[in-house]
Amino acid sequence: MNRYTVEQRIKVVQTYYENGRSTRNAFRALREYFGQHNRPNEATISRLIMKFEQTGSVGDVKTPVHVRRVRNAQNIAAVRDSVADEPSTSTRRRSQQLHISRTSLIRILHKDLNLHAYKVQLTQELKPTDHVKRRQWCEWWHEMSTVNAHFSKKIIFSDEAHFHLGGFVNKQNCRIWANQNPRVIVEKPMHPQRVTVWCGLWAGGVLGPYFFENDAGEAITVNGVRYREMVTNFLWPELEHMDVEDMWFQQDGATCHTANETMALLREKFNGRIIARGGDVNWPPRSCDLTPLDYFLWGYLKEKVYVDNPRTIQELKDQIIRHINDIAPQLCRIVIENFDHRMEVCRRSRGEHLADILFHT
Repeated sequence: MNRYTVEQRIKVVQTYYENGRSTRNAFRALREYFGQHNRPNEATISRLIMKFEQTGSVGDVKTPVHVRRVRNAQNIAAVRDSVADEPSTSTRRRSQQLHISRTSLIRILHKDLNLHAYKVQLTQELKPTDHVKRRQWCEWWHEMSTVNAHFSKKIIFSDEAHFHLGGFVNKQNCRIWANQNPRVIVEKPMHPQRVTVWCGLWAGGVLGPYFFENDAGEAITVNGVRYREMVTNFLWPELEHMDVEDMWFQQDGATCHTANETMALLREKFNGRIIARGGDVNWPPRSCDLTPLDYFLWGYLKEKVYVDNPRTIQELKDQIIRHINDIAPQLCRIVIENFDHRMEVCRRSRGEHLADILFHT
């Protein structure tokens, strides 16, 4: 209706009443005034007459401007100052402090201040001396990679991890929609059953899994004797088809890994090429962000294994074996390429946390 002038609207109203209050007759009569294609249709005539009879006017009614009673300059400034002083305060707590509804507060944060909520990144705590050790390791790796661009593909990374039966139920994220509280209780054992898995990962694939367990199939603690049994009875046979003459073996600083007897056993095949605490090259402590098993393999496996919700230890082990066997060598090569990238980031940060990777900058 906005395309018609006030004079044209008055003409429509006059024609309507002159033609017996009939929209059909008015529509026909307006042809001479507007022309065949520019005249208002019957629906437009009806709306115009209804507006005229209700308001006594054919002019447009101005829409009242909504006055912002909460999102005003004073409250916006108060929210800005509050965020500057305490950026980590929750919106619920901040709304109580400022006496502003949480809905209005969120609108001010997003629409007026253009702010967004970012999650805190959790990572391994580094001790004061760890930065130096990480930097030394990165510099050594850089020297070796300068001599041989494929050096990282010659490292077998190893570690153990626990897989608990039943996974983990996060009560805060578990909700059941119903008309009434179904009063569901999930029972969890105080000490859930688990398996302890050892794996090795290199650019050519995954070695393992090896389960540390007793004759009854129950998980047992990894000590020096059991670790050496794994090396002798499982790792050595796994390496028989591999050329390990120039391969390096990496492990963390767990006591069972670095015992004198263990190191002597590993030197039978990796003499001069052991990366570990007390080895030929020291592995920096608390550096799970640098080993492919921690930043890739264990998380990848647990995401796959727990989808099918294994009910027994045997089912859990079968799922671990199946998903490890499904890992293609191409994926392992990509993981090692990511390791090279992490090493460069760690080297640039002089042993600090990998902020460029944590925050995707």
